[in-house]
Amino acid sequence: MSQADTGLRERKKRQTRDTIVRVATELFLERGFEATTIADIAAAADIAPRTFFGYFASKEAVVFHDFEEVFATFAERLRGRPAGETAFDAMREWIVEHAAAVGLDTEAKRCWRRLIRETPALQAHERSNLARFEALLAEGVAADLGVPPDSLRAHLVSAAAVAALYALGSSDDASAARGTEHAVAVMDEALVFLRGGLDALRRHPPI
Repeated sequence: MSQADTGLRERKKRQTRDTIVRVATELFLERGFEATTIADIAAAADIAPRTFFGYFASKEAVVFHDFEEVFATFAERLRGRPAGETAFDAMREWIVEHAAAVGLDTEAKRCWRRLIRETPALQAHERSNLARFEALLAEGVAADLGVPPDSLRAHLVSAAAVAALYALGSSDDASAARGTEHAVAVMDEALVFLRGGLDALRRHPPI
């Protein structure tokens, strides 16, 4: 297959994926998440249900369609941080960069936030995603503390940090409308607490 053919195939796959996300969003908002079936989404996207599963493992995965890409950028930023930069500093800078790149108060993001707040299945899926962020951050925190990656203290600290991220991401529309500067200010407030806890742990010998 030529490079041109490969490029065309990839563009078509991207278009199909984008169509699935678009029509699923419309159906979720019109009918509700639980009332919308994968067959409904496939029909609206003019694809077979089995084709849907070639792009997404579940309805929940459609709502979090950009998670893997977002997670990958965080992993790259955290693991590639320069010497002397803490995991929390890297996380803060990543949040600033990510917020500036994608925006926090678009119509699409307001729709997703409402869906997640109103749907237990989506809340559970989000918690599963956040657990991956927590495990990744724990690696960085462990390095900062000089303890093993599976250390309880590293996971306790990263759990607190991810709780702050969750609170930031699940804010209501009015809070999100205040923009990136407000979101970063809220995160900085949480980081004051987290850095203080990290400094205290450094002074306290591991159990």
